[in-house]
This record gives sequence, C-alpha cells and structure tokens, in this order.
Amino acid sequence: MENTFAAEALEPAVSLVGLCGSLRSGSLNRAALNAAIAVLPPKVSLKVLEFRDTPVFDADEQARGVPACVMAMGDAIRAADGVVIASPEYNFSIPGGLKNLIDWLSRLPDQPFKNKPVAIMGAAAGPLGTARMQYELRRVLHCLEAQVLLKPEIFIGQAASKFDSTGVLTDEPTRQFLRQQMAAFLAQIQPSP
Repeated sequence: MENTFAAEALEPAVSLVGLCGSLRSGSLNRAALNAAIAVLPPKVSLKVLEFRDTPVFDADEQARGVPACVMAMGDAIRAADGVVIASPEYNFSIPGGLKNLIDWLSRLPDQPFKNKPVAIMGAAAGPLGTARMQYELRRVLHCLEAQVLLKPEIFIGQAASKFDSTGVLTDEPTRQFLRQQMAAFLAQIQPSP
C-alpha cells in the first residue's frame, strides 16, 4: 500500500503536451518549449509530441483508415490537461506541417481539441515574433472549440539573440514572460476555488 502511495505522489498533478510547428532540429520554437518546461512547477510535466511522420491529409487516405500516428497523437492530446504550441510563422501564417496535423486531428471521431486548454507562443527572426501566425492559429483552434489562453501572449521577436548556440534561453525578460504565461495557463487549467 505504501509503495502505491509513493508512486502516486510522484505522478505530476498536471500533464501537458507540446507541439512545435517547426520540424527543424535546431528550432528556436523547440528551444522556447524547452524554456517553458524549465519554468514549470515541479508537479507539472510537459512532453513535446513529434509529428514528423504524419502524412499529408487526404480524404482518400482517411477513408482507408486514420493513420496510427494520428490516432496516437489524438489519444495523447485527449489524455493531457492542456496543450502548449510553439510555432514559427511561414508566409504570414501557420507552418504547413502543423496545419496538416491539426487538419488530421479535426477529423477524429472524438476531436481532441474540443474544450482543451491551449497556450500559444512563437519565436521568429523578425521583430513581430509570429503575431500573424498566432492570429491564424487562434482562428483555427476557435473553430475546433479549443479553450485558447488569451493572455499573456508570447511573441519572441529577434529570437536568435535570445537563445545561445545550444538553444538555451539567455534572455531574462523572455523567461519572465514564459513564467507568467505558464502560470496563467495552469490557473486556467486548475482554477483556484
């Protein structure tokens, strides 16, 4: 009995999953997710999900059966208490891979974003820090009835100057913004009585 209690005590109180809109190995958005993980309280976990193998959405493919990788992604998002999305901006909008994943997930019978808390952030080389992508992503998630965190918003502009060559966040104001966003997100997920 004591062993069971001890194991339960180690379980995180809040389990989050992360999606990175960039598949690049040195992605600054993946680095931003790692920085968000670093500011989370001890009883909160954030696991970044990989979706590189997701095929391009095709209704013919869907008719043959939803790919196992999409089903697994849907299960992971449904099981999580919330989703954190960090993404660059491609051509003023959502990167194709991330949008493709969302399109697949939206076709699942028990659509995983419905009523799911979601926090958005983005890092970019330019000064706007993915503002246009986040606007587009909010519209898409609104259509899927996700509960998107309104504030604080995180736009990491001129991101290359805020992370070192290994992807570690070196900019203290950005770290504070991430800490504030994660605190607000956790309050949305587990509001105080």
